[in-house]
Amino acid sequence: MLAADDHADAEKNELKPWRQKMWCIPPRADAEFVCAMENVLAVYKRPYDANRPVVCFDEKSKQLVGEVRTPIPAAAGRVACHDYEYVRKGTANLFMLVEPLRGWRHVNVTTRRTKRDFAGQMKELIDVHYPKAAKITLVMDNLNTHRLSCLYEAWAPEEARRLIEKIEVVHTPKHGSWLNMAECELSVLEKQCLGERIGDEATLRRQVTAWSGDRNNRSKAIDWQFRTADARIKLK
Repeated sequence: MLAADDHADAEKNELKPWRQKMWCIPPRADAEFVCAMENVLAVYKRPYDANRPVVCFDEKSKQLVGEVRTPIPAAAGRVACHDYEYVRKGTANLFMLVEPLRGWRHVNVTTRRTKRDFAGQMKELIDVHYPKAAKITLVMDNLNTHRLSCLYEAWAPEEARRLIEKIEVVHTPKHGSWLNMAECELSVLEKQCLGERIGDEATLRRQVTAWSGDRNNRSKAIDWQFRTADARIKLK
């Protein structure tokens, strides 16, 4: 049997946003990287505007793992114990939406992450979370499913165009997804919520909903400190 590690204080695991991921530095004089990077950093300088929110989007997979033997729960003077052996139960996908300046995030648990799943996230973003916004600035990486053309595969042309007109997309550079603040939030989610074995989507959904609800209630914003001037010095 394996004794579970004690969990560190969750708040202490929240790192500076641009230090959470290993930097992928572009080749010297890579104008395409610099242009896309400065586009993102310019967006992050915008003041808060409820009518034109800046929302970061990302996703990650989560391995579902079940127990082979019933764990021994924690008791006075004894930590919880789990067997080394486990059973794989497939994977689930986590779609992350985060509005850094507002201190709001939302996580959807899905079985897949296809183009149609992405299109569904965009429709929910617009019609459920920001129905009154004039325009949503969406920061996301260059994954092949992260294309607004996917909306035409999921919806009729009129509906796809209606949704697209509400979104301004700003892509992070290739190999520069560390510039996406949604990655910062996914890192916090991983440390605070996903460290233990989770065997099914329903349990995963309950845990991430409780986690995001707590952070939203406390309006946990992201203090982004990497600016254009810093980038021009560090990346030369």
